[in-house]
Amino acid sequence: MQVTQRNNRRVADRFPLEREARFTVLDTRATPLTGKCRTVNMSSRAILFRSDERLTEGKRLELAVSWPALLDATCQLKLVALGRVIRSNFEDAVIEIERYEFRTQGSAGL
Repeated sequence: MQVTQRNNRRVADRFPLEREARFTVLDTRATPLTGKCRTVNMSSRAILFRSDERLTEGKRLELAVSWPALLDATCQLKLVALGRVIRSNFEDAVIEIERYEFRTQGSAGL
Protein backbone atom coordinates (compact mmCIF):
# COMPACT_ATOMS: atom_id res chain seq x y z
CA MET A 1 0.00 0.00 0.00
CA GLN A 2 1.39 3.38 -0.98
CA VAL A 3 1.23 6.17 1.59
CA THR A 4 0.10 9.42 0.07
CA GLN A 5 1.73 12.68 0.99
CA ARG A 6 -1.56 13.89 2.44
CA ASN A 7 -1.80 10.93 4.82
CA ASN A 8 1.84 11.38 5.84
CA ARG A 9 1.57 15.10 6.71
CA ARG A 10 1.74 16.10 10.31
CA VAL A 11 -0.86 18.45 11.71
CA ALA A 12 1.74 21.09 12.69
CA ASP A 13 5.00 22.00 10.98
CA ARG A 14 8.21 20.99 12.78
CA PHE A 15 11.07 23.41 13.21
CA PRO A 16 14.64 22.31 13.91
CA LEU A 17 15.62 23.78 17.26
CA GLU A 18 18.56 22.20 19.08
CA ARG A 19 18.64 23.59 22.61
CA GLU A 20 19.67 22.44 26.08
CA ALA A 21 16.73 21.25 28.14
CA ARG A 22 15.83 19.57 31.41
CA PHE A 23 12.92 17.23 32.07
CA THR A 24 11.07 16.25 35.22
CA VAL A 25 8.75 13.22 35.24
CA LEU A 26 5.65 14.23 37.18
CA ASP A 27 3.92 10.84 37.55
CA THR A 28 6.13 9.42 40.26
CA ARG A 29 5.06 9.20 43.89
CA ALA A 30 8.67 9.10 45.07
CA THR A 31 11.36 11.62 44.25
CA PRO A 32 10.69 12.92 40.72
CA LEU A 33 13.00 11.65 37.99
CA THR A 34 14.89 14.54 36.43
CA GLY A 35 17.49 14.68 33.71
CA LYS A 36 19.25 16.72 31.10
CA CYS A 37 18.35 16.44 27.44
CA ARG A 38 18.61 18.28 24.14
CA THR A 39 15.77 19.22 21.83
CA VAL A 40 15.91 18.11 18.19
CA ASN A 41 12.82 19.81 16.77
CA MET A 42 9.48 21.17 17.85
CA SER A 43 6.10 22.22 16.60
CA SER A 44 3.22 24.01 18.25
CA ARG A 45 1.96 20.60 19.45
CA ALA A 46 5.02 18.47 20.23
CA ILE A 47 8.73 18.47 21.08
CA LEU A 48 11.25 15.80 20.03
CA PHE A 49 14.26 15.54 22.35
CA ARG A 50 17.24 13.26 23.08
CA SER A 51 18.09 11.95 26.52
CA ASP A 52 20.20 9.24 28.12
CA GLU A 53 17.10 8.23 30.12
CA ARG A 54 14.46 5.96 28.59
CA LEU A 55 11.11 7.62 29.23
CA THR A 56 7.93 5.55 29.30
CA GLU A 57 5.11 6.42 26.93
CA GLY A 58 2.12 7.93 28.72
CA LYS A 59 4.18 9.56 31.50
CA ARG A 60 3.50 13.22 32.23
CA LEU A 61 6.50 15.47 32.32
CA GLU A 62 7.66 19.04 32.46
CA LEU A 63 10.26 20.03 29.88
CA ALA A 64 12.22 23.27 30.37
CA VAL A 65 13.97 24.43 27.19
CA SER A 66 16.63 27.15 27.05
CA TRP A 67 15.04 29.66 24.67
CA PRO A 68 17.23 31.43 22.09
CA ALA A 69 15.59 34.87 22.50
CA LEU A 70 16.21 37.31 25.35
CA LEU A 71 13.59 39.30 27.25
CA ASP A 72 14.30 43.02 26.85
CA ALA A 73 17.59 42.03 25.19
CA THR A 74 19.07 41.16 28.62
CA CYS A 75 17.20 38.35 30.40
CA GLN A 76 17.50 34.64 29.45
CA LEU A 77 14.17 32.89 28.88
CA LYS A 78 13.06 29.27 29.03
CA LEU A 79 10.05 27.57 27.51
CA VAL A 80 8.36 25.33 30.08
CA ALA A 81 6.06 22.75 28.48
CA LEU A 82 3.83 20.24 30.23
CA GLY A 83 2.70 17.17 28.37
CA ARG A 84 2.69 13.41 27.95
CA VAL A 85 5.30 11.21 26.30
CA ILE A 86 3.64 9.94 23.13
CA ARG A 87 6.66 8.17 21.62
CA SER A 88 9.92 6.89 23.09
CA ASN A 89 12.85 4.73 22.07
CA PHE A 90 16.38 4.26 23.39
CA GLU A 91 17.51 7.87 22.94
CA ASP A 92 14.58 9.92 21.59
CA ALA A 93 11.27 10.89 23.12
CA VAL A 94 8.37 13.06 21.99
CA ILE A 95 6.01 14.92 24.27
CA GLU A 96 2.66 16.19 23.15
CA ILE A 97 2.33 19.71 24.55
CA GLU A 98 -0.74 20.19 26.74
CA ARG A 99 0.28 23.55 28.19
CA TYR A 100 3.28 25.87 27.99
CA GLU A 101 4.59 29.19 29.22
CA PHE A 102 7.72 31.30 29.00
CA ARG A 103 9.62 32.04 32.21
CA THR A 104 12.83 33.85 33.02
CA GLN A 105 15.77 31.49 33.48
CA GLY A 106 17.35 33.18 36.45
CA SER A 107 20.96 32.78 37.53
CA ALA A 108 20.56 29.03 38.22
CA GLY A 109 19.74 28.34 34.55
CA LEU A 110 17.30 25.60 33.64
